[in-house]
Amino acid sequence: MNTVTYNVPGISCNHCVHTIQSELSELEGVKSVVASADNKTATITFEPPANEIEIKKLLAEINYPAE
Repeated sequence: MNTVTYNVPGISCNHCVHTIQSELSELEGVKSVVASADNKTATITFEPPANEIEIKKLLAEINYPAE
């Protein structure tokens, strides 16, 4: 199991947090998603077939690109 934390400057409110958590949770292999509007971060725990490339791609697609 892998855990990554990304800076996501576009997170500004609870709606953003909910959107990120619900969208990423749908990726096969994603076990947990914790987004924070205060820290502007998203921490994702996952295992294959999910991977960092897919996670970052999805974040960009939903208009929350990770740094």
